[in-house]
Amino acid sequence: MMESIVHDYLRPHKGFPHVWCPGCSDGIIVSSIVRAIHKTGIERDKLVMVSGIGCSSRAPIYLDFSSLHGTHGRAICFATGIKLAHPELTVVVITGDGDSLAIGGNHFIHACRRNIDITVILFNNGTYGMTGGQMSPTMNIGDKGPTTPFGNVDRAFDVVTLATAAGATFVARASSYNPVTVENAIKKGIQNKGLSIIDVVATCPEVYGFYNKTGNGIKMLKTIDENTVSKVKAETMTEKELDHKVVVGTFVEKEGVPEYSETYRKLFDISKKVYANEESI
Repeated sequence: MMESIVHDYLRPHKGFPHVWCPGCSDGIIVSSIVRAIHKTGIERDKLVMVSGIGCSSRAPIYLDFSSLHGTHGRAICFATGIKLAHPELTVVVITGDGDSLAIGGNHFIHACRRNIDITVILFNNGTYGMTGGQMSPTMNIGDKGPTTPFGNVDRAFDVVTLATAAGATFVARASSYNPVTVENAIKKGIQNKGLSIIDVVATCPEVYGFYNKTGNGIKMLKTIDENTVSKVKAETMTEKELDHKVVVGTFVEKEGVPEYSETYRKLFDISKKVYANEESI
């Protein structure tokens, strides 16, 4: 039944079959997004989906929502404008680790700081998959690609730590091996009144897998599963035991923080009264 629900949200057009490679996690994550949205009960014309550039950012092309396919790294900028202009809408950003954390890194940080009511779903595969497998800000030390043929030497961003420090009011991580967990995290993120970040650990067998000899999509998913631990379990483990492990769960769930578009709207209403009466502030 849930698969028929996913099909109901697809936009029938000549773009199919989709551009994603065999074994890519993007299809798994997109299905989780659709199921999460469906379970929230949000009307289709009350939700806007925004993306930037990259493999994951093609998703809004296939989904039957009002959508905006933006420029590289600017998805959160466009989403912020939409939310400020139409605060009644639910705004979801689909982005990748390169799109949101490299050229879009500053926008990522300030969206968290402002606590604007946007849900950011970050497909995190540690590489620029669409353009050939170059190093992204979440590529691990030692991993290889065309720009790091002898192994990456840059430390990776921890998306959860970054979003938490910047002020996001809902922060979660899940893996594409467990789509139900992804779905639940996205649902909670959408229901949060503020900036939500869902970091989804994803696979890229065709490019990342090629350079790092990690096997096909199925093998990569199994590897993710073998190296995933829950947040609760991680709290009982040593730093050495957590080395190369992926910790999943909900890390921030904070209520009562002012939401940016509501605050901005109040200031706008005050300014109209001030200028209408030519009063001083």
